Amino acid sequence: MSHMRPLDPAFPIERQIAVDASPVVLVNIFTLDKADEDLFLKAWQDDAQFMKRQPGFISTQLHRAVGDSPTYLNYAVWDTMADFRAAFSHPEFRAKISEYPSSAVASPHLFQKVAVPGVCVA
Repeated sequence: MSHMRPLDPAFPIERQIAVDASPVVLVNIFTLDKADEDLFLKAWQDDAQFMKRQPGFISTQLHRAVGDSPTYLNYAVWDTMADFRAAFSHPEFRAKISEYPSSAVASPHLFQKVAVPGVCVA
């Protein structure tokens, strides 16, 4: 993948992974050329298989935009930021990034659940 574009440029993922938190949810929005979808899906599947083997990984899900938009959203749940940090920084994962098509742009960001009375539990 040739490009990463922060969802929040003031606090990109490189700064977020330094914060101790648990659990954490990675949300990653990918944009790419329509012609690159098959290559993207293969690269994402390889990444997901790697991540599933890492300590602290809980789950992941990939979604495709409705209609003709080649936009994807992935979320992954991790037990702790330390677990995510170790997987995200792992040399094998870092090498896998080059397998994404050159048109792919990733916008990763980390989140924590918020309790909203009567609606959401933390």
